[in-house]
Amino acid sequence: MTMPDLTHVWPEIFVATMACLVLVVDLYADKRRNYTYWLSMLTLVGAAALTLIFRSTGRELTLTGSFVAEPMADVLKMVAYGIIALVFLYSRDYLRARQLMKGEYFVLGLFGLLGIMVMISAHNLITLYLGLELLSLSLYAMVAFDRDSTICAESAMKYFVLGAIASGTLLYGMSHIYGVTGSLNLQEIATAVSANPSDLRLVVALSFLLVGVAFKLGAVPFHMWLPDVYHGAPTSTTLYIGSAAKLASFALVIRLISEGLIGLESTWQDMLAVLAVLSLAVGNIVAIAQTNLKRMLAYSTISHVGFILLGFIAADAQGYQAALFYTIVYVLMAAGAFGMIILLSRAGFEADELADFKGLNNYSPWFALIMLLLMFSMAGVPPLVGFYAKLAVISAVLDAGYLWLAVTAVVFSVIGAFYYLRLIKLMYFDAPDGEGRIDAALGMRVVLSANGLAMLALGLFPGALLALCGQVIPLGLR
Repeated sequence: MTMPDLTHVWPEIFVATMACLVLVVDLYADKRRNYTYWLSMLTLVGAAALTLIFRSTGRELTLTGSFVAEPMADVLKMVAYGIIALVFLYSRDYLRARQLMKGEYFVLGLFGLLGIMVMISAHNLITLYLGLELLSLSLYAMVAFDRDSTICAESAMKYFVLGAIASGTLLYGMSHIYGVTGSLNLQEIATAVSANPSDLRLVVALSFLLVGVAFKLGAVPFHMWLPDVYHGAPTSTTLYIGSAAKLASFALVIRLISEGLIGLESTWQDMLAVLAVLSLAVGNIVAIAQTNLKRMLAYSTISHVGFILLGFIAADAQGYQAALFYTIVYVLMAAGAFGMIILLSRAGFEADELADFKGLNNYSPWFALIMLLLMFSMAGVPPLVGFYAKLAVISAVLDAGYLWLAVTAVVFSVIGAFYYLRLIKLMYFDAPDGEGRIDAALGMRVVLSANGLAMLALGLFPGALLALCGQVIPLGLR
C-alpha cells in the first residue's frame, strides 16, 4: 500500500488544523485581546503561502482520484482567502459593538473556507458533497450566531430546512448518476455519459442535480430562502454568504455540470437557460420594490446568478472564462456593498434600510463615492469592472448563437440599473434623516476604500484578470 501524494493538499490540512487550534485557543484566551481574530487571519495568510508554494502547473489527481490540483483551483482558493480576510476584517467592529465577538464566528468561517476549498478541488461526487455540507452546516450556524435574536433563529431554521431538502435532492441525483454510470469519479462519469447521452435515466438524474444546484446558487424558482436569510442574518454573516459562498457555487457548477456531465450539454443548456432568464427577470424586477438594502442586494444577487449561468450556457472555453471572471468580480462587489452597510452601522443601529443612506454625501463624500463606484459597477456602467464582466458574458452567449439570451440579459440589466441609481440619488440628492456619523476604525476605512477603488482600477485594466481566467480554465473544458 502506497501513501497518497499530499503535496497539493497541504493548504486544506493547514486550514483544518488551524480551525481546531483557534477553537481550543478561544476556550482559554482573553476574549478582549482578539487572539482568535488574529489567528484566523494568520491562517488565511499561511494557506495562501502554502497554495503559492505548492501551486500546480498542470492537472494532477491525488487521494485515489478524488482530489484534483490545477491552476483554476489555485486561483479560486487565493480569491477565497482574500474575500474571507475581507469578511473577517469588516466583521470585527460589527461583532464587537453587538457583544458577538466570539471565537465561534471565526472557527465557523474557517470551516466554511475548508468546505469551499474541498469543493473547488473535488474530483469525486462524495468529495464534492462533503465539501458542500461542510460549508452549508457552517453557514446555518453562522446565520443563528446571534442567539438572542428571534429573526436570526427564524432565518437559520428556514435556511436549514430548505437547505436540507436541497441537499437531499442533490444527493438523490448523485445516487442516480452512480447507479447509471457505476462510478463516483467525475472523469469516469463524463466518459460514461458521453458514450450514451440519450439515456433517459441520466436526464432524470440531471434534473434532480440541477434543482439542488439552483437552490445553492439562489436561482429562480429555488430562490425563496435567499432574501429572508440575507435580511435575517447578522450583516457580518450576510457578507460571508453573499461573497465567499458564491465561489463555492461556481465550483459546484463547473465540477458537477460542466466537467462530470459535459456529454449532456445539449440538455442542461436548455435547463440553465430557463433558470438564467427567470433569475434575471425576478431578481431585477422584485429588487425595485425593496426598501431594505439587504433584501435589495439579495434580489440583486439572484440577477447576478442569472448572468453567471449565462456563461455556463455557452458550454465552451469563452463561456467558462466569462463565468469565472464574472464570479470573481461579483464577490468583490458584494463584499464592498455589504461592507458599506457595516461601515454605517453601530451599536443599536443597523444601516440596512435604503433610507439610512440618505444624504451620505453630506457627511462623508468619500464613502458616498466608494458606494457609487460599487453600485455603478453592479449596474454595469463603464468603465467600471462590472461593465466588462457583463460584456464578457454577453459576448460569450452571442458567439454561442444565443442572440435572444443576450438581448434578454441587456434588457433586464437596463431595468436593474434603476434600483442602483435610486440608492445613488438618495446619497447625493436627499438630506440625512438623523445624525450622520461613521464610527468604523481606520483599518476598515482603508480596506473598504481599496475595495471600492478596485472596481475602477480593474475596470480600467481588465485585461490581466480576464487573461488569467482564460489561462486557468481546465484543458478538459476547452
